[in-house]
Amino acid sequence: MTSQNFDGKNDTITPEQVQYWDQKHLIHPWSEFSEDGFDMTQVSRADGIYLYDAHGNKLIDGPGGMWCVNIGYGRKEMADAISEQIMNMTYSSPWFTTNEPAAMLAKVISEKTPGDLNRIFFSNGGSDAVDTALRFVQYRNNVLGKPNKKKILCREKGYHGSSYLAATVSGTGREHDRRFMDTHHDLAIMLPNINPYIRPKGTSLEEWCDAKILEMEETILSIGADQIGCFIAEPILASGGVIVPPPGYHQRSIELCQKHNIIYISDETVTGFGRLGHWFASKEIFDIQPDIITCAKGLTSGYLPMGAAIISDGLIDDIKNIEGSQPFTNGYTYSCHPVAAKAALTNIDIISRDGILEHVREISPHFQNRLRDLGEKYDIIGDARGVGLLGCLEGVGSKNSSEKARLKIDTEFGQMMDEACEKRGLLVRPIINMCVFSPPLIISRSEIDQMFDILEDAIVEVHKSFT
Repeated sequence: MTSQNFDGKNDTITPEQVQYWDQKHLIHPWSEFSEDGFDMTQVSRADGIYLYDAHGNKLIDGPGGMWCVNIGYGRKEMADAISEQIMNMTYSSPWFTTNEPAAMLAKVISEKTPGDLNRIFFSNGGSDAVDTALRFVQYRNNVLGKPNKKKILCREKGYHGSSYLAATVSGTGREHDRRFMDTHHDLAIMLPNINPYIRPKGTSLEEWCDAKILEMEETILSIGADQIGCFIAEPILASGGVIVPPPGYHQRSIELCQKHNIIYISDETVTGFGRLGHWFASKEIFDIQPDIITCAKGLTSGYLPMGAAIISDGLIDDIKNIEGSQPFTNGYTYSCHPVAAKAALTNIDIISRDGILEHVREISPHFQNRLRDLGEKYDIIGDARGVGLLGCLEGVGSKNSSEKARLKIDTEFGQMMDEACEKRGLLVRPIINMCVFSPPLIISRSEIDQMFDILEDAIVEVHKSFT
């Protein structure tokens, strides 16, 4: 791009102009600041499970936006509901007023959560939903006269957001992405990677689970349960590479928390609202009853920003009417936003009416079978894993590969798969040596086949570059 005179006043804005403005002015998440701008895929429109780039190319949205476009793009009734609410009432202060969409949404969510998870704090997204949950734990322990019970158990390869507190308890890529980003290191207690894929040769899943639970208990005893306020965990470690904990891990970890009076926070930002075929995965899939659930993304299917921290009645009942306590002074300008709440209500109605949860449960076995077939067929795939409509292909070098080739796979496999897929009509999410995907929940069986056919062609191409 050579011209420096784009002013945005042209009757026709070209893709080149958009690319220039992007590189000149827009800071993206996880941006690298360099002299040479990065040409990002420019999306011009979307419909169903498809995105269309600035040149008209049709692309399957493999990541489902960012794990979030559950009901697909272009839902007119979503647009109509949002527009209607905007014209009726755009905003009301969550400090001084309530509004019908937010109150109704809180009621609807409480009907879909397990147990006594009935109290909902609305946020702008997943990061501040997590922040809210963690700050509530700290606040609650202060009210109960336990000011030292503040440390947070979390997991390597877990991801909980980019705000300061949420980033502190995130373990994804901590070897490289925290070099220049400060976090509260003394607050977070990072438990080692639970990924069964990395377990030592000859170690069974049962033995691996035993080892991970022992690590957790030894950590609690070493730090002291009186110092630990909560444990935060994703049911599936999504951004860490769709890591599925070994069978029994969730039940045993929550039993440890209950034994040591540690609050259990289940971060369902990715798994909530249908990704695994249920409104929430904690109870239905993993048979655990958390004290707090956080969610976002699928709550509105990405049509508007919104998240929530869902807190049990029991946690709040314990601190009711305590003399001398102060308000929970956590809040956001856009908490309880009526337009976002209306979008969430409409999204939930669509999921229910169209039988999307049932569809996910029906179609997931085919999705997972196609995924695992790739892992069994190609040596360059070290692991093919997933649950529901979540999948990950992890690249690995063969024993016969040179050290240089193995290093290249370790650092570039995801990016190479991304490029090979995109030119064939599929977007995926590259994460170092992994290729991750979570398509819109409305995807059909034939579209799943199309997606995996592209993935297989891409694997063949990438494999050739290493041989």
